[in-house]
Amino acid sequence: MKFRAIKGVQDILPPDVYLWQEVESAARQVFAPFGYREIRTPVMEFTEVFTRSIGETTDIVEKEMYTFSDRAGRSITLRPEGTAPVVRAYVENHLYRLPSPQKYYYIGPMFRYERPQKGRFRQFHQIGVEAFGEDDPRMDAEVLDMLRRFLERVGVDDLVFDINSIGCDECRPVYREALVDFLSSRLDSLCADCRRRYEVNPLRVLDCKVRACTELRRDAPRITEYLCSGCSRHFGALKDYLNLLDIPFRVDPGMVRGLDYYTRTTFEVTSESLGAQSAVAAGGRYDRLVEEFGGPAVPGIGFAIGMERLTTLIRDRHGVAEPGPSVYFAVVGDDAAGAAYKLASEMRKEGVWVELDYSGASLRSQFKKADRLKAAYVFILGEDELARGTVRYKRLSDGLQGEINRDDAVGFLHAG
Repeated sequence: MKFRAIKGVQDILPPDVYLWQEVESAARQVFAPFGYREIRTPVMEFTEVFTRSIGETTDIVEKEMYTFSDRAGRSITLRPEGTAPVVRAYVENHLYRLPSPQKYYYIGPMFRYERPQKGRFRQFHQIGVEAFGEDDPRMDAEVLDMLRRFLERVGVDDLVFDINSIGCDECRPVYREALVDFLSSRLDSLCADCRRRYEVNPLRVLDCKVRACTELRRDAPRITEYLCSGCSRHFGALKDYLNLLDIPFRVDPGMVRGLDYYTRTTFEVTSESLGAQSAVAAGGRYDRLVEEFGGPAVPGIGFAIGMERLTTLIRDRHGVAEPGPSVYFAVVGDDAAGAAYKLASEMRKEGVWVELDYSGASLRSQFKKADRLKAAYVFILGEDELARGTVRYKRLSDGLQGEINRDDAVGFLHAG
């Protein structure tokens, strides 16, 4: 029987995995100066963690979650997104007792049953951040500033930042009524999903990607015109701070995001290079979510970056550099092979990537293999070199050759 991967998942192989490692390293380096620390939550949670936070009428909960009953009959779900598990951990472990703001980041797999397409998989990966304890718009701008710095660090600097405010419990009901009035005479033109959303959560209509629905809602009332004074001041201050930080942005009044827990600020970072699935990162503020999980009234904000989409962008624009060993030992004779084996072990202890021949192939074949492996140097060791206590070297990039004492091998590599 020939086995293959499940549809909608993928193996991440070299050289792509090196790109993933670089992106993850860049995230850690950029997030640290802002005070973010790593948090690792389980890949599965009780289903209520997601139905309560994401919203029972969202596409994720209704169509996309991987949910099953365990042997005790409990409903378990593979996490479809990262915010709810982090909030659950924040409340369960009483992290709100620590000085605010508390800032965390996570890196890991998520799971949704979706139609696989470019940049979208059923097991996908996200880098996300969550900050708790501050509702000041400076925190919102700071989060976007950090996101921009990260994207610039990985070589993606031509993205578009779209922002919006979707209000709060005070002003959103007023907007909801205006939206319902607008949609009521257009129900027959909406897709089947949006007709259902109209009944249970009309704001979800604004998140539909069906072309007919997007065209129909062009003239819909804008939520920014219904903001209460507090939300209006918050959104105005956010725009001022983004201008202060020289972060270019567009206001998109139709952007509500696909999850029910958002309040006030929402944002997306998009690229036309990804086609219809253009969002590279997205997030927003969720000031009620901690309280809904049984914690105190602590505001929060965060974002998530799709690793598959981001690495696709980077690979398409810059390619992927596959590293090779620093040294490949080409040996002649059993005694030389033993000496090379011991020296390789010593060099690896010093952090040098070393490969060597195990097959007894000819010297010519060993050189060919070193070239295929993209080795920086070939170290040649035979009877003459053994007698002199040396090793000959050849730098494959330009053919430079020479001879050094075997005891100086590591220092030679570090110097050159």
